[in-house]
Amino acid sequence: MGEIHTGATLTPSFRDFLPAWVTSQDWYDGHGALRPTGFFRFEDPAGQVGVETHLLRDGETVWQVPLTYRPAPLAGGALVATAEHSVLGTRWIYDAVTDPVWIAAITDLVATGGVAHRAARSGFGPVEVRGTLIRPTQKPVMIDLHRRIVPDGPAEDAVGVVTGSWHQDGSVRTGRLAVIRQTGPKT
Repeated sequence: MGEIHTGATLTPSFRDFLPAWVTSQDWYDGHGALRPTGFFRFEDPAGQVGVETHLLRDGETVWQVPLTYRPAPLAGGALVATAEHSVLGTRWIYDAVTDPVWIAAITDLVATGGVAHRAARSGFGPVEVRGTLIRPTQKPVMIDLHRRIVPDGPAEDAVGVVTGSWHQDGSVRTGRLAVIRQTGPKT
């Protein structure tokens, strides 16, 4: 498991690079006034890759931005930024949907009915994220990530879902973060 370095700094900080990166993405159609509303994380069993999802508000809309932090470049990964961690040194920060460690974490969360780790950030209520397996499958699966979190409800052809709850404007909000679908022919 990766160690969390309390009090460590990241330069540039997320506030410096993340909003600009999000607003430049094809999937983002908000107003650009992004502010954090919560965080959650997964553990890399090898302890090498940080895996954290940022929940960002734009008005009433909540966007999720999963990121991975690596000690070296990831071939084929979608680089978001490089930053200097005050303890670990240079970190290559990737859009997690292109990182096999994140893909494994999400599929494991659903397969086991697990709960993600709450990320320690002051000033934010807890975020709880849970995977639910709807029906087992032996086939390869694909992750349909909802960058804009949607209301929880039925998901067509889903073998599993990822749902979450977070604090916003003094109340607890809930939504669906991802759907896991079987690829290839159904058996």
